[in-house]
Amino acid sequence: MAALFFLQPANAGSDYAAITTAMQVEHISAHTYYVKGVSGIATENEGFISNAGFVVTKEGVVIFDALGTPSLAAALLERIRKITDQPIKLVVVSHYHADHIYGLQVFKNLGAEIYAPEGSSTYINSEAAAQRLEERQLSLYPWVNDETEIIIPDAIISGQKRFSLGGLDFTINYLGKAHSDGDLAMLVEQDRVLFSGDIIFEGRVPFVGNANTKHWLKTLTELETGGLAALIPGHGAASKNPASTISLTRRYLAYLRETMGLAIDDLTPFDEAYDEVDWSEFENVPAFKEANRINAYQVYLSMGKELFEK
Repeated sequence: MAALFFLQPANAGSDYAAITTAMQVEHISAHTYYVKGVSGIATENEGFISNAGFVVTKEGVVIFDALGTPSLAAALLERIRKITDQPIKLVVVSHYHADHIYGLQVFKNLGAEIYAPEGSSTYINSEAAAQRLEERQLSLYPWVNDETEIIIPDAIISGQKRFSLGGLDFTINYLGKAHSDGDLAMLVEQDRVLFSGDIIFEGRVPFVGNANTKHWLKTLTELETGGLAALIPGHGAASKNPASTISLTRRYLAYLRETMGLAIDDLTPFDEAYDEVDWSEFENVPAFKEANRINAYQVYLSMGKELFEK
């Protein structure tokens, strides 16, 4: 049963600015919980737009993703502490994008180990990462401020990694460069719950950015979902019907590649091609207005580059 908690404005004992956005913990399975970000752009709702989850074992807690501000991570920690006093052992980061990583310092300060995908260093060492942090220190102040930092992971995952903790077995799968420079998913085996990260968005148009949409689409097509009890995406509600959850992201990416691919083949300028596409299947999906034209343009550019890679 879901439990609803709020940080009090004073937030006594915390080093981070209090949040006022509601954060609801949902109990998905015997050991697995998550909080669902609010649909919208990154600077809305005090930065709470992405999901994070946690698994409670007899020997400690495993967290999946760390949310978009230290304040949000502190709020998540407060909610975890209402359920268990087990130590935070590990944080698995699905990918290094701002809305999933700025909370890492909260858990790192507690001694948690950080796992991240191969490719994370590409983002960490980039000018884009420094610029994004600077921008969020303005647009999400005081929840992101001068004391917010990008945490370097303790371990890089470049294949499949299995581990056990407190009687539970976990499998982390490296999905390659798909939504980002590197993406991870994590399966909680006894609970049959999959954390997918931003490989899958539920109930909203995904953010494409510099993603390799060809590999992303291939990953979604091949993703094994048989036998799962639930799937927790990077954005949107958890699903007890994983195939349905995957469908929106897969159909959207396929349509982008189909329509922009035709434009590239016909040498049609982007603005003309975009205006000619029938977007009605997706135009009422949350975040369409904010993301679709930018997504289409990125796919148009990337598919142009793919012609020279054949």
